[in-house]
This record gives sequence, structure tokens and C-alpha cells, in this order.
Amino acid sequence: MELEDIRSIAVLGTGTMAPGIAQVCAQSGYSVSMWGRTDASLKRGFDRIHSNLRTLRENDLLTEQTARAVLSRISGVKTIEEAAAAADFVIESIAEDMSLKKEAFGTLDRICAEGTILATNTSGLSVTEIAAATGRAHKVVATHFWSPPHLVPLVEVVQGDTTSTETVDVALKLMKKMGKTPVVVKKDAPGFIGNRLQFALLREALHIVEQGIASMEDVDATVKASFGRRLPVTGPLESADLGGLDVYLAISDYLMKDLCSSGEVPRLLAEAVEKGWLGAKSGRGFYQRAPEAISRLSTAREEQLIDFLKKDQAKEV
Repeated sequence: MELEDIRSIAVLGTGTMAPGIAQVCAQSGYSVSMWGRTDASLKRGFDRIHSNLRTLRENDLLTEQTARAVLSRISGVKTIEEAAAAADFVIESIAEDMSLKKEAFGTLDRICAEGTILATNTSGLSVTEIAAATGRAHKVVATHFWSPPHLVPLVEVVQGDTTSTETVDVALKLMKKMGKTPVVVKKDAPGFIGNRLQFALLREALHIVEQGIASMEDVDATVKASFGRRLPVTGPLESADLGGLDVYLAISDYLMKDLCSSGEVPRLLAEAVEKGWLGAKSGRGFYQRAPEAISRLSTAREEQLIDFLKKDQAKEV
């Protein structure tokens, strides 16, 4: 299959990620079938798409005419067969559960045309294991979008042990056509690139709090007021180059041995979940915030992402 052969895309799911992914595909001109189990789940999915499009319109990132065209390209269906039987490319974005994903890919393998590429939006499960549920393991790849997918440009294209280079190439070209910034994960490792880095930071942040080195508030403030400001311009390896590798070596010599290297789930994280403190969705997580405070924090993050997106688009002009 070549990029030019892709005309229709199926997106499985209506949860946190799938509606935004369907929207991104439709914004790139593709006909999209979005699968949800019920009318209620499909309504939630389309409500999210409407909200996303409204945000983009309000920030002059697309026109009303374009928004209507995007919506016209997305259809909601309640069976996987309706969604995927005629699709040229499928993006699965259901629950992060290996057994459910393998079941879905087994179904997709039976109903999709021989040339159809099957992609998973898993955040870090094994692409190789998912592919083993099919008879087309060479055509199974991960396209891990980051949340929210209509604002964050990164997509990790993950090559499983059995994924062909041709499949990876088509997935990369498709993501670029959608205006995304794709990176290739050459080895099927848990968490891929982004979540390995993100969770390494979270592990050390929680370790600092657990050891009484600093408060949660000061840990977050440190990131936001220091290297967090630099990261949009220089990644960790570029930052090391600019800081001087001799300096980084000297610091590493005494610091690395003191950093958290535990393979266990952080105690503070496990205890929070046991208490039902799930974060914004439950009103309390590591922090206890009123609904209006959570809304302000979410809005501030969205505004920052929109600002980045505007700058990205300005570079392209």
C-alpha cells in the first residue's frame, strides 16, 4: 500500500483520544468512520469533536466553513464491521487493555481487506503482541497520538518486531500529511519514547516528595520555572550539549547513584488511587482543587498548547 491508496480511515473508540484522532483525520480530507458501542458513546464522541472545532474556530485556527466540512466527513457507527470493512487504514483507540486490543485486532484481521494497515493508539503496550492476534503482523503498527490530539503534534510511530518497513513508511507519510510531527520508535519497548521519559520524571518527582526533600508544590514549581521553560526549544540531549557534557558528566558522577531506581509503583501514587483520589476526574488527586480551579488549570494548559500551535503554523507560512 502507498499513501495515495488511503482514502478512508476507521477510528475505533469514542473515549478521551478517539474523537480527536477522527477529527485530525477528517481535517486532512479523509472520510472517517468512528466506532462507538452505543448511541450515547457516539454522542459523547461527537460532542467532543464539536467542542474541539469550536476552540479552533475561536482561536482562528480554522474557519467555520472548514469546521463544517470536517464534520461532514465523519460518520458514527455501532459495529466494527461498518467502521472498518471498507477502510484503507484503521486506528484503534479503545481501552488500554491487551486482551481487548487483541480481540479487536483479531476481528479487524477477519473483516478488513488484505492491504489495510491496522494501527493501535496504545500508550505503550507491545505492538508485537497485538500484531500476533492477526494474520498480517507485518501490517500492524502503533501510531501513538498525544493528548489532546487536535493540539499536540507528536505521534510515535512504533515498529513492532514483525512490522514491515513499508508499513512504517506509509504510517509516517500519513502522519506528516495530517500535519503531525511523527517520530520512529525502532524497538518495541514498553512506554515507547514519550512515556518512558514522562514516567521517569514522575518517579523522581514522587521520590523527592516521599523522601521529604521538597513539597509537591515546590517540585511542580521547579519544573515550570526552570527546565520546563527550555524544553519546547531544547530536548534533554540538546540541553546537555548546550550545558557542556563535561559539566553533565561531573554532576552525573555523584547524582546518578542517588536518583530513584525503584522498579515498584511509587507509594504516593498507589495510595492516592486506593483512596479514590484519581485527579481532576474525581476532584482530588495529589492536589485537592475546587472544580473552578481545575477548570482554570485545564484552560491554561489548552491556551499554551494553542499558542504553540499558532507558532508552528506561522513557521509553515
